[in-house]
Amino acid sequence: MADAIRVCRADFCKDSHAQALVVLLDAYARDPMGGGAGLSDYALAHVAAEWAKLPQAFSVLAFDGVGDEKPVGLVNCMQGFSTFACKPLINVHDVAVLAAYRGLGIAERMLALVELEARSRGACKLTLEVLSGNAMAMRLYGRVGFADYALDPAAGHARFMQKWLYE
Repeated sequence: MADAIRVCRADFCKDSHAQALVVLLDAYARDPMGGGAGLSDYALAHVAAEWAKLPQAFSVLAFDGVGDEKPVGLVNCMQGFSTFACKPLINVHDVAVLAAYRGLGIAERMLALVELEARSRGACKLTLEVLSGNAMAMRLYGRVGFADYALDPAAGHARFMQKWLYE
């Protein structure tokens, strides 16, 4: 199965890529590690078009087979800026692989393409956040070179926090 997987940078001008984003993001949202509830009707209808409008955003997709028949993996990324390094950084925002395709190295391949894109943009680093209970993802991220964020180990590790601005 893994031999037939094709990984590519998404082109949201292609309907198959825009639809893959919606399908995979909804599957991720339904997964316990994505919150366990699907995307809202609004997000289902608008996420591909709104994401495509952001010049600092890009996605990597994985498909099973030749062409774009069956989308099986997604990584969404957003370019930010490291003030300390004075260079761009890439935040890996979503990583999703359909359950039947996990353990085949698809996420590693997608993250390798993300790293190539980040290097082409002159980025100094990749960042991401992961739930502490997602042991499988944490093993993957460690295997491909991610580590806890800390400026000074004596100050501790960074925590990812949020504040919702709407209900």
